[in-house]
Amino acid sequence: MRAAVVVAHDKPLVVTEVPVPTPGPTQALVQLITSGVCHTDLHAARGDWPVAPKSDLIPGHEGYGRVVAVGDQVTELQVGDLVGNAWLWSACGTCQYCRTGWETLCPDQENGGYSVDGSFGEYMLVEERFAARIPDGADPLEVAPILCAGVTVYKGLKMTDVKPGQWVTISGIGGLGHIAVQYARAMGMRVAAVDVDPAKLDLARRHGAEVTVDASVDDPGEVIQRETGGTHGVLVTAVHPRAFGQALAVTRRGATIVFNGLPPGDFPANIFDIVLRAITIRGSIVGTRQDMEEALDFYARGAIHPTVSPATIDDINDVFERMERGQIDGRIVLKF
Repeated sequence: MRAAVVVAHDKPLVVTEVPVPTPGPTQALVQLITSGVCHTDLHAARGDWPVAPKSDLIPGHEGYGRVVAVGDQVTELQVGDLVGNAWLWSACGTCQYCRTGWETLCPDQENGGYSVDGSFGEYMLVEERFAARIPDGADPLEVAPILCAGVTVYKGLKMTDVKPGQWVTISGIGGLGHIAVQYARAMGMRVAAVDVDPAKLDLARRHGAEVTVDASVDDPGEVIQRETGGTHGVLVTAVHPRAFGQALAVTRRGATIVFNGLPPGDFPANIFDIVLRAITIRGSIVGTRQDMEEALDFYARGAIHPTVSPATIDDINDVFERMERGQIDGRIVLKF
């Protein structure tokens, strides 16, 4: 099969022929139809994080396709089923975190397109218990980003504790943020959006943001405090460190700030401000299988429509270059 492979962290991905993987006892072999391209895939290819990915990695964790073979212990998946992979490729199922509904914190988890090969190829493996079941009638391009960007921001919004009718700020209107605006609106929240690109702010308005701030021109704290009185929650999907510092400025007292983005550097926190105003700060990493099911249900009911552009596996290095320059509106999805 053809796949995009990381041969070295300082070199472009190489599209080459590799063996079709063989499913283990509890795994299924999936023929890819589409795969979204996530910023995490770029981090994996560049080796940006302290925990190194596997060698000769095939990235990708927004893959959608059809089951073509199953292992001898698989009982719930059948040949022909439509499924997706995810960042949470598997977890142990027995540790404290798995037992209490926090499988995303499992210390023995495996991650799609990072510690195991992912969806930037014509075939991929999924673990039966963790394969996302794709709803009938899903658009092959639109559904792919739900498998990471969608579930990630959906879980992040839940973690803000913002209630219907209250305000949330979405900082960064990229692949994650433009979907976060839609989930927030579908969950009954009022949305303020922050970015430095007027085109992305226009996208946020089209998806229902009531207040938008171009942070390259205006101070987000001043604008959002004036327009909303400060938001009850903030979801930071941006990958620029400045966005994390701005998060405190847009909140009202008692607000919760949730981080999805992973920029380099430290969070510039004013401890006095955090304590005096009783601000809660949380990190949120993707979502559980239950979060995935809920996120896909919003999509199946027509509440979420990711903005997508098609590409092919041969375009992957160009896609990464555009991603590094911030030139992608919504999500790029590879078609196989």
